[in-house]
Amino acid sequence: PKKRDQQASAMERSRRPRPRQPPNLSSSSLSSTHSRSQKFTTNPTKNVKSLDTDLDAPDRFKSGRDAQAEGDVVDSHSLPTLVGTCPFMCPAGERAQRERLRDLAVFERLNGNPRKTSPGLAVKKFCRTISIKDVQLSDVRPLPVLEDTLDYLLSLLDSTEHSFEVVHDFIFDRTRSIRQDLSMQNIINEKAIYMYEKMVQFHVTSCHKLQSCRDPNISSVHYLNMEQLTKALASLFNLYDANRNYDYIYENEAEFRSFYVLLHLGPNSQPMGESLSLWFRHVPVPIINSKEMCFARKILRFFRMGNYIRFLSITASEASHLQYCIIEPYVSEVRGLALSCINNGGYKLHPYPLAHLSKLLMMKESDLVSFCNACGLETYIDEVGNKFLPTKQTTFCCPKGGSQSYGFTGLEFER
Repeated sequence: PKKRDQQASAMERSRRPRPRQPPNLSSSSLSSTHSRSQKFTTNPTKNVKSLDTDLDAPDRFKSGRDAQAEGDVVDSHSLPTLVGTCPFMCPAGERAQRERLRDLAVFERLNGNPRKTSPGLAVKKFCRTISIKDVQLSDVRPLPVLEDTLDYLLSLLDSTEHSFEVVHDFIFDRTRSIRQDLSMQNIINEKAIYMYEKMVQFHVTSCHKLQSCRDPNISSVHYLNMEQLTKALASLFNLYDANRNYDYIYENEAEFRSFYVLLHLGPNSQPMGESLSLWFRHVPVPIINSKEMCFARKILRFFRMGNYIRFLSITASEASHLQYCIIEPYVSEVRGLALSCINNGGYKLHPYPLAHLSKLLMMKESDLVSFCNACGLETYIDEVGNKFLPTKQTTFCCPKGGSQSYGFTGLEFER
């Protein structure tokens, strides 16, 4: 019994929680602990984050870890509140430095001098990474200056002295800098919404204008433009939601929301990292029922179904100018599908009249002949002067991406 009592006592002691050992407070562990604690300090001057294009983009489009790794999305609420004091489009220090380095764009050169500029010409460049602790208020432009800067940049779109590629490259970089300054100051009011709408419009119209450029490197420019369009849209949607009052819908919100649906015409089925069905859950009901959104959903459905007749006819009758700019790159693909169907399904002894086909594809006869040739199909003219497309040709090939862009007759917004 005595032996049993000793065993029971030992088992009871083993069950008792052991006191924690005091931590080893060596100098190395202290420095490691201090460095880790600095990452989570509540002092905003020590909370350093990388700032890229869109710090206020909604984090539902990307996971937080992926977004921060890419450097394009940061939670703006964790950033310190800044109010810039720079009165110029470009801070004086940057302006002087770029003069010394001859780092002036053609639009910034005073009388064409690559080493001289002025406050009315120089515009702050985009900087990929910025540490909050290194930011000087004199280097950050306040909202009124940013508004004037954006208006100045967009006025350059009317320039005829330089090619659109040159104009686009300059505005592309400087608008990224504007978005960066807006994000650093956490400006999320209605004025920011109007500015983002203008910048999104720039990227959308650039989709259309870049199609007609013949630069061999234009495909990479188009890709980068679409990338920034997606990021700017994400930020704009976040601003809409942040300023939402009850069921109020902004004047252009339905059209700009429809752009996200139209972006699904491309090979990337999730341009913002979220499926379309999940995205619709965040969209207000009045937006979903708007004519702009209904149009975008119909276009996407007919495109995926291969219904070229409905796709082209609805584009002509319902598309706005900006919506058409996004749709335009896919019009040739749809027309190519139509030619393939007509060529394969037609009767060999009855060639298809181009006069009817041009109305079906909504393009001029002269453009249609060129398009048929681009698809490997031959046309001919009869003795009366009518043009025809012989069917059952075996030489058909799909038009290459980036091929010539043809006109679109009957567009409602052009009337």
